[in-house]
Amino acid sequence: MNPPRRMHSASLACCLSIGILCSVYGCGEQQQQSGPVPEVKVVPVVQKDVPVYREWVGQMYGAVDIEIRARVAGWLESMDFREGTEVKKGALLYTVDQTELRQAVAEAKGRLAQAQTLFARAKTDVDRYTPLAAAGAVSARDLESAQAEYGARKGEVDAAEASLRLAEVNLSYATIRAPIDGLIGISAARVGDFVGRPPNPVILNTISRVDSVHVRFSLTEQEYLELARRVIQTKGTERPRQKARLQLILADGSVYPEPGHVLYLQRQVDPATGTLQLEASFPNPDRLLRPGQFAKIRAAYEERKGAVLVPARAVSEVQGQSIVYAVDANNMAQYRALVPGPRLGALQVVQSGVQPGERVVIEGFQRLRPGMTVQATGVEFPYDSLAAALTGGRGGN
Repeated sequence: MNPPRRMHSASLACCLSIGILCSVYGCGEQQQQSGPVPEVKVVPVVQKDVPVYREWVGQMYGAVDIEIRARVAGWLESMDFREGTEVKKGALLYTVDQTELRQAVAEAKGRLAQAQTLFARAKTDVDRYTPLAAAGAVSARDLESAQAEYGARKGEVDAAEASLRLAEVNLSYATIRAPIDGLIGISAARVGDFVGRPPNPVILNTISRVDSVHVRFSLTEQEYLELARRVIQTKGTERPRQKARLQLILADGSVYPEPGHVLYLQRQVDPATGTLQLEASFPNPDRLLRPGQFAKIRAAYEERKGAVLVPARAVSEVQGQSIVYAVDANNMAQYRALVPGPRLGALQVVQSGVQPGERVVIEGFQRLRPGMTVQATGVEFPYDSLAAALTGGRGGN
């Protein structure tokens, strides 16, 4: 008795599955429609040339980032700027206690004066012995000794002058000035702190030039190879090479209005991550962008000629398959399975499943079943403006 029971259960399950699928997708002839005719909104399927984009996460840096270091050790006497503001090149930033440094300069000057005195005495001896030795009044050995003394004293003067210059340079390091025009951050040390020697602060601050910003991001090794092959294929063509225009997607999802371009690539692929680092530059005239921000870099990877487009919100997922409802000339809803291409913002590229000029349901498809008669109302969909936005607002096909 058990085998027939199992066969009966399997047959029942199969019938139920077929019934569910027929209720979802429609089977056989058109079913009798009951109730009011559903109202739906439809838009046409269009065909346009559109770019396909890829995105990467990047981090911003100043066009120039310079660390302000304490090059001599001492107590911090003053901070002569306002943190987080723009400073001009040459502006006074910090002053370190100069007591010991001034003392070193004074000692170097004293040693130089002593060396110069001894040098002058040795020079006098050489000047005096030279004619006497020629006349035979003193021995040649006395003249040679005087000349040797002269050379030694000259070397002492040179060494004392070098020591003085070094002491003066160290003294100049106690006054720290801005090396460039730029935005300065919050200080790592306060007045009264001992700086210039670990574990005390050595890097006091950072100045960034932010009239433009650099964004570092990484390609996978596969992406790099694909792009490199494309560049190789375009070599030798008459079309001049142009810098690829990049878009910056900020943390709030907005598109930064200024386009950027790649400055350079890293020398090698990072063996730890299998990625290649790139650095791009974006103008920052309004100082909106700051070092340390994260953003997405978006670049046109390829151009799809004659791509078939539908609104992305017209596409549904049913059991892992992308579908739309198309409305024919008799206002009958038809289920269409799609082979989707890449999604471009609010647009969906379709490789197969619908044709340009057909109408697809954009609102109200939740109540539809295949074969239903509907009341279709055409609505405007901003294909042109969305396609233009993909190209940075510079027009679309």
